[in-house]
Amino acid sequence: MQFRWIFLLFATSLLSCSPEVETVETEVLVLGGGAGGAAAGIQAARMGVQTIIVEPSQWLGGMLTAAGVSAIDGNHAMPAGIWGEFRQQLRDYYGGPEALATGWVSHTQFEPHVGAGIFADLAQKEEKLQVWFQSRFQNIERTDGRWEVRVNHNGKPVLVRAFLLIDGTDLGDAAAAVGAEYSLGMDARSETGESIAPERANDIIQDLTYAAILKDFGPESATHRIPRPSGYDPSLFACSCQTLCQDKKEKPHPCETMMTYARLPNNKYMINWPSHGNDYYLNVVEMAPEQRETALEAAKQRTLQFLYFIQNDLGFSQLGLADDEFPTADRLPFLPYHREGRRIQGLARLSLNHILDPYAAGEPLYRAGIAVGDYPVDHHHKERPDAPKLEFPPIPSFNIPAGSLIPKTVDGLLVADKAISVTNIANGSTRLQPVILQVGQAAGALAALAMKKGKLPKDVPIRELQDAVLAYGGYLVPSYDISPEDPHFQALQRIAATGILKGRGEPHAWANRTWFYPDSTITLGNLREALIAFAPGLEETPADTNALASLENIAPLLVALALELRSENAPLESTDHLLGYLEERWASAPYQLSQFDATRPLSRIEIAVLLDVLLDPFHAKAVDASGQWQ
Repeated sequence: MQFRWIFLLFATSLLSCSPEVETVETEVLVLGGGAGGAAAGIQAARMGVQTIIVEPSQWLGGMLTAAGVSAIDGNHAMPAGIWGEFRQQLRDYYGGPEALATGWVSHTQFEPHVGAGIFADLAQKEEKLQVWFQSRFQNIERTDGRWEVRVNHNGKPVLVRAFLLIDGTDLGDAAAAVGAEYSLGMDARSETGESIAPERANDIIQDLTYAAILKDFGPESATHRIPRPSGYDPSLFACSCQTLCQDKKEKPHPCETMMTYARLPNNKYMINWPSHGNDYYLNVVEMAPEQRETALEAAKQRTLQFLYFIQNDLGFSQLGLADDEFPTADRLPFLPYHREGRRIQGLARLSLNHILDPYAAGEPLYRAGIAVGDYPVDHHHKERPDAPKLEFPPIPSFNIPAGSLIPKTVDGLLVADKAISVTNIANGSTRLQPVILQVGQAAGALAALAMKKGKLPKDVPIRELQDAVLAYGGYLVPSYDISPEDPHFQALQRIAATGILKGRGEPHAWANRTWFYPDSTITLGNLREALIAFAPGLEETPADTNALASLENIAPLLVALALELRSENAPLESTDHLLGYLEERWASAPYQLSQFDATRPLSRIEIAVLLDVLLDPFHAKAVDASGQWQ
């Protein structure tokens, strides 16, 4: 089969070089229109760059839509960027947040075809974006600083020439095709430094799932009932819920709870059940497309067997595969839910240690953040009994550094989906839908900036990328207690990304949090210590360490910091001059603060605004893709 795949690639290459083959020029080419690929293409086009998305299925959105996983995991309190836009359009369509809270696993559940329609609308609004559905790349070459990609577009060969390439595939197929270095499977503890990682690396990835969308056809109908699948064994599913489970060690949910786990609007149900349900272990990552399709039939059969069990053994006979969702012959999604595939070796790699304590993990990846998440580490390994048993600790919310999107060894390539540079363990949190939408949006923004500047993505200043992320509604660092609606949100995001003001992470059920306590105070000593860490030249500045920071007592620090940073944003010749300057502007934009009193303690948000507007430390010191000062 491998030789056949090589022959097909060779034959396609020959065909694409014939005179009849059309050549298309573009600035950015996105291979894969999944959650990340769709967001990348939309964002690049929004920023004025000619972009093409090549998508094998008929829908954009990947796991959110084409794979049918239409119950959102995480980021309910952080509606960043395109994820927030997508959710708002769902709320508008269905009639508000409550209309989406139909199941108990998520605050946001929807019908996949509705999500696909939203992505289609977002794409159609961008004049510089083309979407090629039912199209697949065949091979990729780099010639004279350009990518030449041979694409089967609606059954016809097309040669696409692009300056920048974005991998928007589930499994990192484009990155692998151009020789990017990557990891696959579980990492060794000695490699990542994660104490819970297995001692030895292995090639085990997470279980995948062919989700199913069921519809209530009513008790009178029988046309939706499926025949008994080949190889059906009800014992596989007996402990999926309580009714038939005889194993006293198991503690399954009630069957009604299992069915309402991901109940969707309009009397539909998503079936994506990990415990004795339709999860299936299958590693198709290194297979050719034809091999994958053959192998994935077994995963489809597992889902059909589970459906037969639900209809017959559990008695939910009124439920069947929805006839108004996927335009497929079997009514199943276009593709399975791949939780894990390749993970590139990037300019930065996010590990569990960075998530657990971003300020003490060695590398300050938090400074280069371009996306945020709050979901726990969630791995699915029940269908692979020999997988090492890992105990995942509670985690706070986290951010993903820009360097996770940029391969170490391949120029002109960005990664926009689950194949970003993270460890196997961290992937359990970064793979979720809202995070990947943000990752894709950042990849699209970085590609657009690179095109406009005539630079490779690795050479674009990270602070300029972060500016674009903020400008389009994104987050740089997670924050639970200050939202984008707050007029000072961006100021706090920028100051937090310097590390001058740090958040406190808190594991919290299935929606972890980071607190900045914007209305609380800070001692002058603690603020001075934070500023010295940022600008060591301030060490000689005296301070009463126990006093609460006020305008009066931080003014000398601000003046000294202005000299250290060579700031020209405001006249800061003396503390008296500074206080008079601020009193005149305190209540007006961009400060928009209240109750000017030089002696009262300042809140953390007021300090963030003062630092941001007066001195702009965020732009004063550049960082690289892993957050190190440049």
